[in-house]
Amino acid sequence: MDEREFSMKEAMLFSQRMAQLSKALWKAIEKDWQQWIKPFDLNINEHHILWIAYHLKGASISDVAKFGVMHVSTAFNFSKKLEERELLQFSKRENDKRNTYIQLTDKGENVLLELMKNYDPEKHSIFQGVGPLRELYGRFPEMIEMMAVVKNIYGNDFMEIFERSFHNIKNEFTEEEGKLQKINEDDEELA
Repeated sequence: MDEREFSMKEAMLFSQRMAQLSKALWKAIEKDWQQWIKPFDLNINEHHILWIAYHLKGASISDVAKFGVMHVSTAFNFSKKLEERELLQFSKRENDKRNTYIQLTDKGENVLLELMKNYDPEKHSIFQGVGPLRELYGRFPEMIEMMAVVKNIYGNDFMEIFERSFHNIKNEFTEEEGKLQKINEDDEELA
């Protein structure tokens, strides 16, 4: 019989703690996210698809499903709705006729950028929830262990896209008068 370094009780308690904490966090995050995007008449899946399309600079529906942690049909159907609203456009590639790709339209990019500009941390309970820890330690909670768990579940590709989106925000946006603004390409060249 296998010698484990943990007991079944330990494993079950860990799994249940993760499940309960994740559900509680998700409920708060979901509410915050819905309130943030509601003025733009978007749902969470639509916003997530716009986010992925922006950071991947064109993505296959399979990529959207994978990185959006959604079924391929969900990714396709919500992308179709975004196309009808002229926020996305569909295409095929010469070297890849089997996959359908999406690209943000100018209108779609403007909506996403406006959303980022309108982000208000004071309206997000998850941000408020970390406030006391940030005050105590002078920083936000570390995510490294949670990221390691997600990487072990979803793989390196998922984490690369995850990190790329945050790298893009750090490098492509600035804060002006308490609002996020995309850095103009002209400004980037001068810097």
